[in-house]
Amino acid sequence: MPGQPSTDPLVPHAFIASLPNILTGVRLVLVPVFLVLLFVGDGHETFWRIVAFAVFSVAVITDRFDGALARSYGVVSEFGALADPIADKALIGSALIGLSMLGDLPWWITGVILLREIGITILRFMVLRHGVIPASRGGKLKTLVQAVAIGLFVLPLHNWPGIWLTVAWVIMWAAVVLTIVTGADYVVSAIRNSRGRSAGN
Repeated sequence: MPGQPSTDPLVPHAFIASLPNILTGVRLVLVPVFLVLLFVGDGHETFWRIVAFAVFSVAVITDRFDGALARSYGVVSEFGALADPIADKALIGSALIGLSMLGDLPWWITGVILLREIGITILRFMVLRHGVIPASRGGKLKTLVQAVAIGLFVLPLHNWPGIWLTVAWVIMWAAVVLTIVTGADYVVSAIRNSRGRSAGN
């Protein structure tokens, strides 16, 4: 009857199937919002840096949720496998560039991380015809550590006890190491996958 909720079991399933992609889209929308907040005033106003951190955290949380939903309900798609890491890189990349522009993070760290992320994204498209290579556990850990490290640098650490800045640097160094190691691992996996598909043809 009109006005009655649908009892069709396909309706909630269809919504759940599209939810991971919706969350990915939300994360992309939050990127410019985060950047605007990061640069409010002189870029070092305590209140706005905390607000920027909150938006950054929400964006990171959507990444945790969309991946978990996709795996739990078996709705992993090629679009999600490609769009999700692109959304991650847009968020992480914009945050790194913003922090370097503000003088809070050395440009060489931003360069190393972005070079790896852009290179792997290009490689994903190059090997697409051989099938999508999903993110490894190491890659997921790398993304998490990067997010934590960047989140700490987004916070107004200059107004807090020095121990927090030390913690932020320790985690950032761990992120740089994981970035390099997982990047090399992905290249090796892509080469093996490409050779394996070629041998099977």
